Amino acid sequence: MQIKTIVAFCCLCLCSRLTAQSNIRLSSPDGHIVFSFSVENHKTFYSIEYNKQALITKSSLNLIFADGEPLGNCKLSAVPKFSSAIESYHMIVGKASSINQPYKKLIIPLAGEKYNINIEVKAFNDGLAFRYVFPKQANKSNFILLEEQSQFKLSGNPVIKALQLPGFTTSHEGLYTTAPISQIKNDTLMDMPALFEFPGNIYMAITEAALLDYAGMYLVKRNGILTSQLSPLPNQSAIKVKAAFPHQSPWRVMMISNRPGALVESTILTSLNNNSSISDWSWLKPGTSTFPWWNGTVIPDSVKGGNNFETNKYYIDFCAANHISYHTVVEYGGHEWYTNDGEGYQPGKHNDITKPVEGLDMKQICDYGKKMGVGIRVWTHWKALYPKLDTAFALFEKWGLSGMMVDFMDRDDQEMVNIQTEILEKAAKHHLHIQFHGAYKPTGTTRMYPNEFTREGAMNYEYDKWEKLVTPDADVNIAFTRLLAGSTDYHLGGFNALPVDKFYPQNIKPYVMGTRCHMLAMYVVLENSLSMVCDYPDAYIGQPGFEVIQQMPTTWDETKVPAGMPDQFITVARRKKDKWFVGTINNNESKEVTIPLNFLGKGNYKVEIFSDAIDANENANHLTKQMKIVNSNTKLKLSLAPGGGNVIILTK
Repeated sequence: MQIKTIVAFCCLCLCSRLTAQSNIRLSSPDGHIVFSFSVENHKTFYSIEYNKQALITKSSLNLIFADGEPLGNCKLSAVPKFSSAIESYHMIVGKASSINQPYKKLIIPLAGEKYNINIEVKAFNDGLAFRYVFPKQANKSNFILLEEQSQFKLSGNPVIKALQLPGFTTSHEGLYTTAPISQIKNDTLMDMPALFEFPGNIYMAITEAALLDYAGMYLVKRNGILTSQLSPLPNQSAIKVKAAFPHQSPWRVMMISNRPGALVESTILTSLNNNSSISDWSWLKPGTSTFPWWNGTVIPDSVKGGNNFETNKYYIDFCAANHISYHTVVEYGGHEWYTNDGEGYQPGKHNDITKPVEGLDMKQICDYGKKMGVGIRVWTHWKALYPKLDTAFALFEKWGLSGMMVDFMDRDDQEMVNIQTEILEKAAKHHLHIQFHGAYKPTGTTRMYPNEFTREGAMNYEYDKWEKLVTPDADVNIAFTRLLAGSTDYHLGGFNALPVDKFYPQNIKPYVMGTRCHMLAMYVVLENSLSMVCDYPDAYIGQPGFEVIQQMPTTWDETKVPAGMPDQFITVARRKKDKWFVGTINNNESKEVTIPLNFLGKGNYKVEIFSDAIDANENANHLTKQMKIVNSNTKLKLSLAPGGGNVIILTK
């Protein structure tokens, strides 16, 4: 009788002792995380524990192929292989520059009637990940995947914080839902990362790493159990992945800690990616950038407005005088900088991204920017860019552009994932950096493509132009959810703040909710290699706190989270060389918090502290500045206004 089993992690001893119930365990290097796998009645289950507390229990793994055979119809083809190593690498962008992360690895070779599949597992001290590996096949050259069925059966009734979505075509922008998992309705589609809080202050986030030539993954609740759901190909809703052997899925990642801030510190996503195949990135220069669209491209009366040299010169001069790295050419009066007969920034039939509008000389703007030490970038709609990708990139390099925003992608099916990879690879050949908007979450691929400076994929301050949704509470939620995936673009820099109860949206010269110190702290809290300075120049000149933005790095050597709790506040400390920047953002309730400085090195540090003024709950732009001498034993007490914040700059 032929035995068919669902895909399994199982251990085949050299003496061929394979029982009806096999068991295998893999632990993290520090022993706190334990992965277990069993085979029962020819079905496979895995589970995960943290400090002996169950987090994921008896969850099955399976793949459904177009030829009708599930991956489960297979058996072990060789002895599972255990190994351990240290993942050591350097990052050009991101939260840390030098990473040395130990892990343990397990590979389980499986043979089915039609496919050979390996399951690969890696256990780190800050989480665990698995993926499906499709080696070269004897009689097949390619495959079609209809569905991946990776279950995440949660122990007990943890509280989930996740972005619920109506479908797969999405900009990934919305407010996060917080509820016990039992209250989430069946068939609810949820974005990742999703955060789970278990009893005993244990936190787990589920997301993915190394999303390349595969469909993006979501979570959906089916019959009470969270299960993976892949984004379908356009006009082929039944098909998720088409690929040639050899291939592999992205990593299914569970970040785990008893301290929520440790999930922000984690480098597991980049550690699950490969190094770049490009050796020379010396041309790449992360920094800050204007984005005049946000403020309405406000200029003084003395400047001739339009898609012209004069308007852009005004912003370039502002950048040059205030240590802002880039100016972005976007639009004027609702019309993008390039030829287009479409409406609402959507490409029309006769759009042409290689032809600036009449009166706009991009070479002149780039030459002037170079003279002033300011890089020039452009905004693009992906549908205008992609059909002319090679021609446009060659022309952009000839003009002297440094990079661009690519917008309105709104998909993460395999086709779109491959389009984004192609854009990054070809941009690198022309020394261009990329900023994706209307885009899916990061998955650690900045290790391979550091010219991807940032991604949006979060409801952010652009909504302040027309909604009252992006509150200080929402900012704190983002820090414990979307930020866990990596760089988070947020339209930072609004310098006209209002308390939440007094806020109202407006399109030109928008306001922001919370305090100015809250906004300044967001530059530290969010990981972003291309932070915006998106208000109009006169909003900053002579204003308290602007000096924080002027000296703010956008890439870091080290990141720590000394304090913070979901829904309440977060403090993030980031080091650049011998200087630390510490940012704290608060929800909409005033509070006092204590921040330990035990992340500092030896010796004394001079510290500048930018705090909410005593009247900041009424006059949100008011702040105070004080100087101190501190060391690693110091604990700073901060008073945070509703929607407030704090920035601390420490210099050796």
